[in-house]
Amino acid sequence: METLILFSPLVGAILCGFGWKFIGETAAMWVATGLLFFACVLSWIVFLTHDGVTETINILRWIESGTLSTEWAIRLDRLTAIMLIVVTTVSALVHLYSFGYMDHDPQWKEGESYKPRFFAYLSFFTFAMLMLVTSDNLVQMFFGWEGVGVASYLLIGFYYRKPSANAAAIKAFVVNRVGDFGFALGIFALFFLVDSIRFDDIFAAAPTLAETQLTFLWTEWNAANLIAFLLFIGAMGKSAQLFLHTWLPDAMEGPTPVSALIHAATMVTAGVFLVCRMSPLMEFAPEAMAFVTFLGASTAFFAATVGLVQNDIKRVIAYSTCSQLGYMFVAAGVGVYSVAMFHLFTHAFFKAMLFLGAGSVIHAMHHEQDMRNYGGLRKKIPYTFWAMMIGTLAITGVGIPLTGWIGFAGFASKDAVIESAYAAGPMGYAFWMLVIAALFTSFYSWRLMFLTFYGKPRGDKHTHEHAHESPKVMLIPLGVLAIGSIFAGAIWYSSFFGKTNEVVKFFGGAYGEPTAELVEQVAERSPKASELHYVMESAPGEAAIYIAPENTILHEAHYVPTWVKLSPFIAMLIGLGTAYVFYIRDPSIPKRLAENQRPLYQFLLNKWYFDEIYDFLFVQPAKSLGNLLWKRGDGNVIDGSINGVAMGFIPMLTRLAGRAQSGYIFTYAFFMVIGIAALITWMTLSGGVE
Repeated sequence: METLILFSPLVGAILCGFGWKFIGETAAMWVATGLLFFACVLSWIVFLTHDGVTETINILRWIESGTLSTEWAIRLDRLTAIMLIVVTTVSALVHLYSFGYMDHDPQWKEGESYKPRFFAYLSFFTFAMLMLVTSDNLVQMFFGWEGVGVASYLLIGFYYRKPSANAAAIKAFVVNRVGDFGFALGIFALFFLVDSIRFDDIFAAAPTLAETQLTFLWTEWNAANLIAFLLFIGAMGKSAQLFLHTWLPDAMEGPTPVSALIHAATMVTAGVFLVCRMSPLMEFAPEAMAFVTFLGASTAFFAATVGLVQNDIKRVIAYSTCSQLGYMFVAAGVGVYSVAMFHLFTHAFFKAMLFLGAGSVIHAMHHEQDMRNYGGLRKKIPYTFWAMMIGTLAITGVGIPLTGWIGFAGFASKDAVIESAYAAGPMGYAFWMLVIAALFTSFYSWRLMFLTFYGKPRGDKHTHEHAHESPKVMLIPLGVLAIGSIFAGAIWYSSFFGKTNEVVKFFGGAYGEPTAELVEQVAERSPKASELHYVMESAPGEAAIYIAPENTILHEAHYVPTWVKLSPFIAMLIGLGTAYVFYIRDPSIPKRLAENQRPLYQFLLNKWYFDEIYDFLFVQPAKSLGNLLWKRGDGNVIDGSINGVAMGFIPMLTRLAGRAQSGYIFTYAFFMVIGIAALITWMTLSGGVE
């Protein structure tokens, strides 16, 4: 079953990419879509029936070189099962949605087989992502990691006649290479120290790595911390964390279904998956995980501030994605990996729905993406409106306070992240950054709703008059994702964020036998430490997500003060109220505020000037160096020397050789005498003649 899940998208990509000429465009696209739905159904069966025990399904021997022995194998555990349903569900719905969205796309050109190529790219991306999440070793994971990079390049630049799309695709590819270089260094370091790249061998060696020193860049480093940091550099690139985030907003140049598939639910979560997969190593790298927490919180805050002033509907949702990924990394950084996966799981539903809902709005408005030209669309596209409303209620965290789980999907998972951040460091940096980001998230999400669906129509009158609801093939995926956005948090709340023993049973795990001293230490830290006695019942085998016995954050997060539990809900209400006043009660306020706070507005509108800074520090110096090597190096030195030889020395030799061929006997006799004299002289001086 697992093999069918993995290879179904690959078969679809091959048939759609190369076989459409034989079976027709429409048939090829339906075959690819059908195979994705087949993989989706099997993935849900695996998720609902898997018992949490780690299984390895070998496919073939792959790389054998010295002590490096790599097999292509599927590692099936609870972590893999979660990612399987996330990837295949979103991908299948995106395939179906694309039939309607791309059918009237103005970029289609008859006779160029755009449609099967687009579906082939989608299926190839899905296969690469499944390769990544089912990997049993780091080389296989890196193969899938680079595969999704190539697929994202092809999909972002799908409109290859648009210069902006080509530039965005190149930018995404280059920025991700920076992160991938760090990931590769981490893999090299692990193989150097462990002599293996299999996960089981690495996890078993984690305690040893924590006591090992490694020389890197002329400095001694703790091996576990250095390797964890290098792996996180790779995660930063794929998951668009601060400093390596600049590619994500520009990637909105791709078609909207691409944004939903790649930049909402699948590829950008690969970094979070990597950190959670390597949790047995991460638990022995406290300094690296502190950095993960800090950067995740900073990213959540940064992206939320930029989202406040964006006008392109897709860019607002893109920065929202960047911010929510920061939440996931904070949860992973404080050691509650199950909560990170919980938010990843719920986020996949409501963020994919928001992107597809935005695509439905764009489709209705004849590909207009500026929200300032929307307004009053609530009655024009009612189904899309309610889908977007559900997504907004989910992302802003609407629910019944203090219940923990009675509410929309984002209510359960986001609150779990914030409570875990407080438990890890009361009144700390991460907690406050996440609460402020929750307020900003509420504001820009409701701003999007109010500008798009409420108020009077703005922009082109003809476009508004002809706005219409999307076809059913686009609305069905929205309905399915809406169900997940409503119920996913409540149904699986206990499995991801219940009592610690419930989480352990859900994920499976391997835990060291606790000592009496450890039990006493835990009892001192938590008034309800009796619930932590699950460690006495530890099961053999590797953990899907490792929770060290001394890591009590998951447990303590349930007993944070009441005001902490209420803080994200209050932040949501403040954001909602402010957005209502700004865009419903008095729409003139935003313009006046932007004029009064012009420097701050420009700072946020220009995304903290990261692109300008990078252009000054990296792009322009690289161009200057290229021009120098081109004009001075290639032009003057290389071309100059070659041309000098070709234009000067060679013609001179040619003229001399021409004169030697005079046709007179005495000239040839003269050269013969000179040659004999030179030969005798050389023989004499070299000792050849005695």
